[in-house]
Amino acid sequence: MATLSTYLNFDGTAEAAFNFYKSVFGGEFQTLQYIKDMPGGGSNFTEAERSRVMHVSLPIGGDSILMASDILPSVGHRLTVGNNTHINITPKDESEAKRLFDALSNGGQITMPLEKMFWGSLFGTCTDKFGIQWMINLPL
Repeated sequence: MATLSTYLNFDGTAEAAFNFYKSVFGGEFQTLQYIKDMPGGGSNFTEAERSRVMHVSLPIGGDSILMASDILPSVGHRLTVGNNTHINITPKDESEAKRLFDALSNGGQITMPLEKMFWGSLFGTCTDKFGIQWMINLPL
């Protein structure tokens, strides 16, 4: 069976974002590699880009893994923060739903407060301080 993972891109803030996500979800990074860790030390990239994240991964429960990297402007990468991606989390219970929602929305923006919905779920949406959109959806 396939495993679904979410991959995010950042413009130089991947490490800060993932330290934040680690504080929310707990656990340890499976991987944290920088451009300078590439063969040749990333010598083809600017000095500032060598300290950017090449790949980071953080298990967030079960088989779910959150992964990311920083873009590399010197090779033409451009980051456009859009509104077409949400990460949906189905927590184990109401207390975890509230904890995750409060932590992820701290410093960000609540789009829809965490409330019991007509379809029978505890549901809320927020955008975290890094521009990533989250949905908390707990069927009741």
